[in-house]
Amino acid sequence: MTRQSLFTDYPADTSREASETLLDTPDLRLERIVSFGQATPRGEWDDQPRDEWVLLLRGHAGVRFEGEPEPRSLRPGDYLH
Repeated sequence: MTRQSLFTDYPADTSREASETLLDTPDLRLERIVSFGQATPRGEWDDQPRDEWVLLLRGHAGVRFEGEPEPRSLRPGDYLH
């Protein structure tokens, strides 16, 4: 097994979010998602069949949950479930 870094090999195409599966088991899928400011279009929700745990490593992000008036602001090191 080779050593890899989450902070290298960023996608060349910055016009869309890139997702890469790092680990996939029956109980857990771990993904690296690299975003360049993309967002779900206003009025749409990104519903997923599985729970999601998010950890922000660099930059900043806003995550809005249905029923909440304002997005939750994330900074490096912040996580949420």
